[in-house]
Amino acid sequence: MPRKGENIYKRRDGRWEGRYKTGYNEHGKAKYHSLYGHSYTEVKEKLLTMKTAPAAIATASCNMTVKELFEEWMSAVKLRVKSSTFANYTMKVKKHILPAFGGLRYDILTVQMIHSFIDDKLNEGLSPKYVSDVIIVFKVMAKYTSKIHGYRNILADVIMPKYIKEEKPLLTLIQQRKLCKYLFSNLNPTTLCLLLSYYTGLRVGEVCGLMWDDIDFEKDVLTVRRTVQRINNGSHGTQLIIDTPKSRSSQRSIPIPTFLMKLLRESRSNNSHYILSNSDRIIEPRTLQRRFQTILKKAGLPSVNYHCLRHMFATNSLQAGFDVKTLSEILGHSSVETTLNRYVHSSMERKRACMELIKITA
Repeated sequence: MPRKGENIYKRRDGRWEGRYKTGYNEHGKAKYHSLYGHSYTEVKEKLLTMKTAPAAIATASCNMTVKELFEEWMSAVKLRVKSSTFANYTMKVKKHILPAFGGLRYDILTVQMIHSFIDDKLNEGLSPKYVSDVIIVFKVMAKYTSKIHGYRNILADVIMPKYIKEEKPLLTLIQQRKLCKYLFSNLNPTTLCLLLSYYTGLRVGEVCGLMWDDIDFEKDVLTVRRTVQRINNGSHGTQLIIDTPKSRSSQRSIPIPTFLMKLLRESRSNNSHYILSNSDRIIEPRTLQRRFQTILKKAGLPSVNYHCLRHMFATNSLQAGFDVKTLSEILGHSSVETTLNRYVHSSMERKRACMELIKITA
């Protein structure tokens, strides 16, 4: 049990909090920092560690600004992530984090300051999901500085903005049949690639990077070897990059259904050509996305984003009897949980069919 003077108490949320003195402000008033844990003993041990740690650890962070720490972290992380991921980090840091905190010493940041930053971004109209992504980048940097320099992880106790994951609108089964009928009736490199996404779950960047040489016409297998993305180049512009897929699981081989192989054989061209352009010219994802919207309009269908083709493949496959492990590998996911949580949607028809399985017990 806590003793008087220890500055340890139990919070309403069930956690334990301990406070220790970090110094004094310009008015001579003591400044404190809080540590948290799931038990009294855990917090007491943390307090003891902080009180007995060398003074250099407590003051070293005073020598570095948020901007300097981000520059150091980004130099280190650049060696370990894809260029598209690094560009994403760079944009969030330069556009949001550094304008608010870049010139400040890292050690003067508080949880309250970060929470105010979150509120400001939400009031600017940014979505809770996007703001969460920005804070995640900040948290990763803070974790790095804590590990490398021993600085206090200020972001550890930041409460992330709550957001409700919106279910993406998909085409109904009738609308999907209408789309496929249009694609089969108007076969060309673009509609062929749309059929590949619909029947294999390929991402838009993977389809844009697909070459005829990636199709094994003897084994009827498609191999995903590259992806195409447009990323920020760090100088207020963008650039188109061709890279290997983001993860090892994304570099995968997919068996192709017989009816789709027939179309591929009939359309086959030079092995060094991209399937989408039928030439050595790259067509970027946003161009294919625009073409998809045009086709939806011509087919008399509502507008949905390109990624919905992947969603519909995953949902339809599961309902057709795919086991989740196989589906997860075809989609290029690292875990089956990602497949179930992110892409599999249960239709009202499926829910009704399941509910009809319930029998009267009386």
